[in-house]
Amino acid sequence: MQPRVVIIGAGIVGTALADEITRLGWTDVTVTDRGPLFRTGGSTSHAPGLVFQTNGSKTMAELARYTVQKFTELEAFDPVGGLEVATTPHRWTDLHRRHGWAKSWGIESRLLDPQECAKLHPLLDPDRILGGYHTPTDGLALALTAAEAQARRAIARGARFLAYCEVVEILRGDGRVTGVRTADGQEFPADVVICAAGFWGAELGRAVGLTVPLVPMAHQFAKTGPVPALDGGERLPMLRHQDADLYYRTYGDRIGIGYYGHDPRPVDMRTLLQDTASESMPSMLPFTPEEFEPAWRESQRLLPALGAIELAEGFDGIFSFTPDGFPILGEHRDMAGLWVAEAVWVTHSAGVARAVAEWIVTGTPEIDLHECDLYRFEDAAHSPDFIRRTSMQAFVEVYDIIHPHQYRSAPRGLRTSPFYSRQKALGAYFFEGGLWERPAWFDANAHLTAELAAQGVDFPVRDEWSGSFYSPISIAEARWTRTHVAMYDMTPLTRYEVSGSGAAAFLQQLTTNDVGKKPGAVTYTLLLDYNGGIRSDLTVARLSDQLFQVGANGPLDFDWFTRHLPGDGSVTVRDITGGTCCLGVWGPKARDMVQPLCADDLSHKGFGYFRALRTHLGSIPVTMMRVSYVGELGWEIYTTAEHGAALWDLLWDAGAEHRVITAGRIAFNSLRLEKGYRSWGTDMTAEHTPEAAGVGFAVRHSKASFIGKAALESAVPPQKTLRSVVLDDPHAVVLGKEPVTIDGVVAGYITSAGYSATIGRCIAYAWLPTAVEPGAQVQIDYLTQTFTARVHAEPVVDPEMSLIRR
Repeated sequence: MQPRVVIIGAGIVGTALADEITRLGWTDVTVTDRGPLFRTGGSTSHAPGLVFQTNGSKTMAELARYTVQKFTELEAFDPVGGLEVATTPHRWTDLHRRHGWAKSWGIESRLLDPQECAKLHPLLDPDRILGGYHTPTDGLALALTAAEAQARRAIARGARFLAYCEVVEILRGDGRVTGVRTADGQEFPADVVICAAGFWGAELGRAVGLTVPLVPMAHQFAKTGPVPALDGGERLPMLRHQDADLYYRTYGDRIGIGYYGHDPRPVDMRTLLQDTASESMPSMLPFTPEEFEPAWRESQRLLPALGAIELAEGFDGIFSFTPDGFPILGEHRDMAGLWVAEAVWVTHSAGVARAVAEWIVTGTPEIDLHECDLYRFEDAAHSPDFIRRTSMQAFVEVYDIIHPHQYRSAPRGLRTSPFYSRQKALGAYFFEGGLWERPAWFDANAHLTAELAAQGVDFPVRDEWSGSFYSPISIAEARWTRTHVAMYDMTPLTRYEVSGSGAAAFLQQLTTNDVGKKPGAVTYTLLLDYNGGIRSDLTVARLSDQLFQVGANGPLDFDWFTRHLPGDGSVTVRDITGGTCCLGVWGPKARDMVQPLCADDLSHKGFGYFRALRTHLGSIPVTMMRVSYVGELGWEIYTTAEHGAALWDLLWDAGAEHRVITAGRIAFNSLRLEKGYRSWGTDMTAEHTPEAAGVGFAVRHSKASFIGKAALESAVPPQKTLRSVVLDDPHAVVLGKEPVTIDGVVAGYITSAGYSATIGRCIAYAWLPTAVEPGAQVQIDYLTQTFTARVHAEPVVDPEMSLIRR
């Protein structure tokens, strides 16, 4: 018997989901909407329909690409092209970066001078711009046409659509969804319910105990009166003037103008219907012309043909914004069968629907969705205050130029390690990640730059972009780690305690490597999905027969663990991150510094690599793991948070005679790149197999079974492989996502990069054709420059792995 599916919402997402799910063979599908079909009154009904495919996220670009492809097939797409113009040098440089993203993701694009821009869009004043970025395959989605066309295809396969059928309650029983109840008292039984209700989705989620982190926000849109210059019916490209938070599209002889420059205005869902009572639909608020005045003045300057034109109409349309700008997709962990597909704009709608349909029907989407996953946020990020503040910031930053190392400015200080006050006293500059304050470098180490420069260490001068959120102190910190000893705050590393009589069997089934070794063993292993893609990488320490400590990557790992727990209560998983802390002590003098504090033998023979030891440093109970993400002698040293400050002081005092320093994240990243260590989510994702990502050594194929094993056994050799490349110019730096060219053809893209103080060059990872051999020359486009580099055998530094086994 086929699963019964109910989709809440018949907008662009709900109709696409019905089409994609029925295409995969599930045809018992009911789609309900509180409004008429198909102009339902939600965001789809007034969406301007601009589809720009270029995005810094490969996933979002892929979702947009499929949307263009599908809507073109449905004759619901007008490929007028997209044009983004720069009026400042900073924006012009950023358009080069966007051009690089497009080449990395395979999107046709080109950079134009002002006259070429004006030729494409004759209303432009070329004297007002420095240049433009043109994407000819972008265009206008005919959202209502696409919604109805997808619905008609689903109906032809057996789906039904119900207008004026508002779902007011989601029904449940025995831990799973059982159906929905509508405003008129009807009940629709269901095995799967998908909430695609747009900005109403958060309210429906709240009713079943699910936080859907989105904020409905008002956004200004206006249309001009007739523009004589458009009397000939010219088809102009979509236009973005992001320096002024503006975009434009034509409607025959009129121009539509969208504006993000006004203050963010969250919508109060409690008063929405009365606030929109005078408008044509509940997703449209009355226009606020006084807020639009700066947009209109700037539009007349950029497009002089508007000088004598009046605005004919306008409204403040409601869209969903999220804390990080990505959609909210996934299944409710505590109510099986209830899915959400929210905060999805028309641009990505068909792509999202295909991926979510695959996820529901087959168990695993073909595309990596970790950036969009419902459970990607930390606990504190589920608070109403956090969601509101960060979503408002996302609105403000829609068209801002965001540096890859630029972190949110507020709220900050939500998660700090016990070492925080010590770090501030040493002049730490903090990045933020997972809501943790993470030192990037320390001003206290500034004196080392002169000392090391005198010894011949190079400190190259960076350009303005790569020099942002950066300090050359980080080079000194990395070099000092290789020659002396350094302390790194590893507290933000997510940690789980997995315990119980079934813990070993549970972890064996969940991960790729053999984690069933004797107590005291530490194992690097992977979590795979059912397609054999890498969901995460883990460090598993067996502390006793029934107790494991797992180093993970974040909330998505906890979600995966929780969903796979056996039902017999034999396994308990606990997130212990906040109650514990960790210092990494690494460098050739690490043993000299730490051994006097410990009664146990910390020699290589007494405490070998990839081993764990529960012991004491001074009077402090600790768990020490002989692992090193920086590829140096040393340990990760864990204790409970109550002992954190004392542990820091003990080690700091013991290290004084060895000139210990504390080092930050930039040095840490540099050192791990030297050693060929991958970063999940950046270098490898669920779209990559272990072999392709260079972590096949973490797969024990002799194990009887583990999730993803069958897929690996039938996998074809990878066409692309993650490789290390070393830039030729010692002053050249890249930051990630830049296109890599071989013999004039784009062959791949950079994932992450960092300057190596050991070899005096920037090292980067790149996905490249598997056939490319070490020594091959490649070119990397970085902003307005092109750098040459060489593919390098791994690891670049210490290939004999002797440093960590001293």
